[in-house]
Amino acid sequence: MTSCRKRCKREMFKFAQYLYRLVTGTLHADSVEDELELSAVRHRPEGLEQLEALTRFNRKELQILYRGFKNECPSGVVNEDTFKDIYSQFFPQGDASTYAHFLFNAFDTDKDGSVSFEDFVMGLSILLRGSVQEKLNWAFNLYDINKDGYITKEEMLDIMKAIYDMMGKCTHPLLKDDTPRQHVEIFFQKMDKNKDGVVTIDEFIDCCQNDENIMRSMQLFDNVI
Repeated sequence: MTSCRKRCKREMFKFAQYLYRLVTGTLHADSVEDELELSAVRHRPEGLEQLEALTRFNRKELQILYRGFKNECPSGVVNEDTFKDIYSQFFPQGDASTYAHFLFNAFDTDKDGSVSFEDFVMGLSILLRGSVQEKLNWAFNLYDINKDGYITKEEMLDIMKAIYDMMGKCTHPLLKDDTPRQHVEIFFQKMDKNKDGVVTIDEFIDCCQNDENIMRSMQLFDNVI
């Protein structure tokens, strides 16, 4: 591995730590100021004003995220292998590789095999601070693995299995092997209103918004993003 790649991977791990603190609400104002002092001499990213307008992050948060993402990594993009390595750091008790693959594909909006800072921060803004409608649209895209505009039972099962694999021994009580399939059967029966074997985005959103149990269950994703 070249020196540049090593530095890039080290900075990406720092970025994951910043992201975790943002998600868990432990990124306080003092730490924001500290990071800004450290990054004050660095070039401010082009388009910062545009990203501030397009996302729900303020300038300070964007600078911190940018520093972790692009500092000493001029390409400004993350490939899937690096993404998996970073994401797995937070779930050592399980296997996060499959879920990270699905998550990477959801962030990789232009399907070029990499996630840019702009791609990531736009998706992160929706997941952390978007409206219910926006979050459900993003969740539908995650479930729609082949991006054909529909969710099949098999796609939903693949995602659910990936989540359970990632959580590993963390789940209590321990889950049975058929738990993901049982979970999917309940979800799918409620969502597939016309019983045609697929779930459209309208069916998905309508069902989620009108079912308290599903909305409560979807909070699981707040803990794995």
